Amino acid sequence: MTLPNQLTILRIVLSPVFLFLFLSHDPLMKQISVGVFIIASLSDWYDGWLARKFNYITEWGKFMDPLADKILVSTAFIGFVLVGLVEWWMVAIIIIRDFTITFLRIIADRKGDVFTTSYYAKWKTILQMIFLYYLLIIYVGSITPSLMKEFGDVFQILLHQDLIYFIMLIITFITVHTGYIYVRKNKEVLKKIFS
Repeated sequence: MTLPNQLTILRIVLSPVFLFLFLSHDPLMKQISVGVFIIASLSDWYDGWLARKFNYITEWGKFMDPLADKILVSTAFIGFVLVGLVEWWMVAIIIIRDFTITFLRIIADRKGDVFTTSYYAKWKTILQMIFLYYLLIIYVGSITPSLMKEFGDVFQILLHQDLIYFIMLIITFITVHTGYIYVRKNKEVLKKIFS
């Protein structure tokens, strides 16, 4: 098995590990969860770079790599729902959209068609990741006693319920909108898939 594929498996394995640590009541475990999430996120960038540079592109990798990405992102969003930071219905919409488009791309690829993407969709993914990092770092900081003494007021502002709701609403809208654009741009491919 190639190194990029091993990193893809690592990302899948680290997703539940991250969630377990993040949902712990021990502040130290939550701090470790930040490191686990960072390692998992970096493995996505690194395995893509390796695959392109050394031509380690396999059919298994083309199937599993985007799926592993969605598993990691979805796991983080679910964790934030469980601690009461974000609304479950927004996360449900994001997860359904992301997995639907991912599976459509995989099916199209298997049938020899190209499910074209856009820079807008790539920016959507970047925006999601920035927001996840933001929530993770600020939330874990806010339950770390030593940091709370120094930055308690700042954490309260940055984790204000209305602010988080507004940002999450924008991300949900962008996610749905990019999904609509995907379908519109690839309607001919979709007709072939379902014909």
